[in-house]
Amino acid sequence: MTAPFSRRLVVLRHAKSAWPDVADHDRPLAPRGRRDAPAAGRWLRDADYLPDLVVCSTARRTRETWELAARELADTAPVVYEPRLYDATVPVLLDVVRETPAACGTLLLIGHNPGVQQLTLHLAATADGNLLERAATKFPTSAVAVVTWAGPWAALAPGTARLTAFTVPRGAKP
Repeated sequence: MTAPFSRRLVVLRHAKSAWPDVADHDRPLAPRGRRDAPAAGRWLRDADYLPDLVVCSTARRTRETWELAARELADTAPVVYEPRLYDATVPVLLDVVRETPAACGTLLLIGHNPGVQQLTLHLAATADGNLLERAATKFPTSAVAVVTWAGPWAALAPGTARLTAFTVPRGAKP
Protein backbone atom coordinates (compact mmCIF):
# COMPACT_ATOMS: atom_id res chain seq x y z
CA MET A 1 0.00 0.00 0.00
CA THR A 2 1.36 3.43 -0.86
CA ALA A 3 1.46 6.36 1.55
CA PRO A 4 -1.21 9.08 1.17
CA PHE A 5 -0.25 11.99 -1.05
CA SER A 6 1.26 14.79 1.03
CA ARG A 7 -0.30 18.25 0.68
CA ARG A 8 1.11 21.67 1.48
CA LEU A 9 -0.93 24.76 2.17
CA VAL A 10 1.20 27.89 2.03
CA VAL A 11 -0.62 30.77 3.70
CA LEU A 12 0.62 34.27 2.86
CA ARG A 13 -0.74 37.39 4.50
CA HIS A 14 -0.62 40.32 2.07
CA ALA A 15 2.29 42.76 2.36
CA LYS A 16 2.00 46.09 4.19
CA SER A 17 -0.74 48.26 2.73
CA ALA A 18 -1.20 51.99 2.55
CA TRP A 19 -4.18 53.86 3.98
CA PRO A 20 -5.15 56.36 1.26
CA ASP A 21 -8.65 57.74 1.11
CA VAL A 22 -10.10 54.77 -0.80
CA ALA A 23 -12.38 51.86 0.05
CA ASP A 24 -10.65 49.13 2.07
CA HIS A 25 -10.85 46.67 -0.83
CA ASP A 26 -8.97 49.16 -3.05
CA ARG A 27 -6.04 49.91 -0.73
CA PRO A 28 -2.64 49.56 -2.49
CA LEU A 29 0.62 48.36 -1.02
CA ALA A 30 2.69 50.84 0.96
CA PRO A 31 6.37 51.35 0.02
CA ARG A 32 7.38 48.78 2.67
CA GLY A 33 4.89 46.32 1.21
CA ARG A 34 6.37 46.83 -2.25
CA ARG A 35 9.76 45.85 -0.76
CA ASP A 36 8.49 42.93 1.31
CA ALA A 37 6.32 41.18 -1.30
CA PRO A 38 9.30 40.27 -3.53
CA ALA A 39 11.12 39.02 -0.40
CA ALA A 40 8.20 36.64 0.20
CA GLY A 41 8.55 35.37 -3.37
CA ARG A 42 12.29 34.84 -2.90
CA TRP A 43 11.65 32.93 0.32
CA LEU A 44 9.10 30.67 -1.40
CA ARG A 45 11.59 30.01 -4.20
CA ASP A 46 14.61 29.44 -1.94
CA ALA A 47 12.68 27.20 0.48
CA ASP A 48 11.24 25.24 -2.47
CA TYR A 49 7.61 26.00 -1.62
CA LEU A 50 6.61 26.69 -5.20
CA PRO A 51 2.85 26.53 -5.63
CA ASP A 52 0.95 24.41 -8.11
CA LEU A 53 -1.99 26.79 -7.74
CA VAL A 54 -2.49 30.25 -6.21
CA VAL A 55 -5.80 31.38 -4.74
CA CYS A 56 -5.71 35.10 -3.99
CA SER A 57 -8.19 37.56 -2.52
CA THR A 58 -9.56 40.09 -4.98
CA ALA A 59 -8.42 43.02 -2.81
CA ARG A 60 -5.86 45.26 -4.49
CA ARG A 61 -3.19 44.74 -1.79
CA THR A 62 -3.33 40.94 -2.13
CA ARG A 63 -3.20 41.08 -5.92
CA GLU A 64 -0.19 43.43 -5.77
CA THR A 65 1.48 41.13 -3.22
CA TRP A 66 1.12 38.17 -5.59
CA GLU A 67 2.25 40.14 -8.66
CA LEU A 68 5.46 41.24 -6.91
CA ALA A 69 6.13 37.85 -5.28
CA ALA A 70 5.52 36.00 -8.56
CA ARG A 71 8.29 37.95 -10.29
CA GLU A 72 10.77 36.15 -8.04
CA LEU A 73 9.63 32.68 -9.14
CA ALA A 74 11.01 30.95 -12.22
CA ASP A 75 7.62 29.52 -13.13
CA THR A 76 4.37 30.99 -11.96
CA ALA A 77 1.40 28.84 -11.12
CA PRO A 78 -2.12 29.54 -12.32
CA VAL A 79 -3.88 32.09 -10.11
CA VAL A 80 -7.54 32.28 -9.15
CA TYR A 81 -8.76 35.60 -7.75
CA GLU A 82 -11.36 34.53 -5.21
CA PRO A 83 -13.78 37.14 -3.81
CA ARG A 84 -14.65 34.91 -0.84
CA LEU A 85 -11.15 35.41 0.59
CA TYR A 86 -11.77 39.08 1.32
CA ASP A 87 -12.71 39.45 5.00
CA ALA A 88 -13.13 35.66 5.20
CA THR A 89 -13.78 33.63 8.32
CA VAL A 90 -12.11 30.28 8.99
CA PRO A 91 -15.10 28.24 7.71
CA VAL A 92 -15.07 30.16 4.42
CA LEU A 93 -11.29 29.82 4.04
CA LEU A 94 -11.52 26.11 4.80
CA ASP A 95 -14.25 25.70 2.17
CA VAL A 96 -12.02 27.40 -0.42
CA VAL A 97 -9.06 25.16 0.47
CA ARG A 98 -11.21 22.02 0.33
CA GLU A 99 -12.23 22.95 -3.25
CA THR A 100 -8.60 22.67 -4.42
CA PRO A 101 -8.20 20.24 -7.34
CA ALA A 102 -6.93 16.81 -6.28
CA ALA A 103 -3.86 17.04 -8.55
CA CYS A 104 -2.56 20.10 -6.67
CA GLY A 105 0.23 19.30 -4.20
CA THR A 106 1.02 22.82 -3.01
CA LEU A 107 -1.60 25.56 -2.72
CA LEU A 108 -0.64 29.17 -2.04
CA LEU A 109 -3.47 31.08 -0.35
CA ILE A 110 -3.03 34.88 -0.20
CA GLY A 111 -5.39 36.66 2.14
CA HIS A 112 -6.01 38.84 5.15
CA ASN A 113 -5.86 38.77 8.91
CA PRO A 114 -7.39 37.71 11.17
CA GLY A 115 -8.55 34.92 8.83
CA VAL A 116 -5.19 33.63 7.60
CA GLN A 117 -3.74 33.45 11.11
CA GLN A 118 -6.85 31.78 12.49
CA LEU A 119 -6.90 29.26 9.62
CA THR A 120 -3.27 28.33 10.24
CA LEU A 121 -3.85 27.80 13.96
CA HIS A 122 -7.15 25.99 13.33
CA LEU A 123 -5.52 23.42 11.04
CA ALA A 124 -2.20 22.78 12.79
CA ALA A 125 -2.33 20.41 15.75
CA THR A 126 1.46 20.15 15.91
CA ALA A 127 4.45 22.11 14.73
CA ASP A 128 8.17 22.01 14.32
CA GLY A 129 9.84 23.75 17.29
CA ASN A 130 8.00 26.82 18.56
CA LEU A 131 6.28 27.68 15.28
CA LEU A 132 2.76 27.45 16.68
CA GLU A 133 3.62 29.88 19.47
CA ARG A 134 5.20 32.30 17.01
CA ALA A 135 2.25 32.14 14.59
CA ALA A 136 -0.22 32.58 17.46
CA THR A 137 1.66 35.53 18.96
CA LYS A 138 1.98 37.60 15.81
CA PHE A 139 1.10 37.05 12.14
CA PRO A 140 2.31 40.31 10.58
CA THR A 141 2.01 41.48 7.01
CA SER A 142 4.04 39.31 4.60
CA ALA A 143 4.00 36.40 7.09
CA VAL A 144 4.18 32.98 5.47
CA ALA A 145 2.99 29.78 7.16
CA VAL A 146 3.33 26.30 5.68
CA VAL A 147 0.90 23.64 6.85
CA THR A 148 1.31 20.02 5.72
CA TRP A 149 -0.74 16.85 5.98
CA ALA A 150 -1.42 13.62 4.11
CA GLY A 151 -4.76 13.16 2.45
CA PRO A 152 -7.09 14.84 -0.01
CA TRP A 153 -7.89 18.55 0.10
CA ALA A 154 -11.58 17.80 0.45
CA ALA A 155 -10.97 15.92 3.73
CA LEU A 156 -8.86 18.59 5.42
CA ALA A 157 -10.15 19.01 8.97
CA PRO A 158 -9.25 21.09 12.03
CA GLY A 159 -6.25 19.83 13.94
CA THR A 160 -5.12 17.35 11.27
CA ALA A 161 -2.08 19.21 9.94
CA ARG A 162 1.41 20.17 11.04
CA LEU A 163 2.89 23.68 10.88
CA THR A 164 6.28 23.08 9.26
CA ALA A 165 7.41 26.64 8.53
CA PHE A 166 6.61 30.17 9.66
CA THR A 167 8.57 33.22 8.57
CA VAL A 168 8.21 36.92 7.90
CA PRO A 169 10.33 37.82 4.85
CA ARG A 170 11.38 41.46 4.71
CA GLY A 171 12.86 43.44 1.85
CA ALA A 172 15.94 45.61 2.23
CA LYS A 173 15.27 49.15 3.37
CA PRO A 174 16.25 51.85 0.85
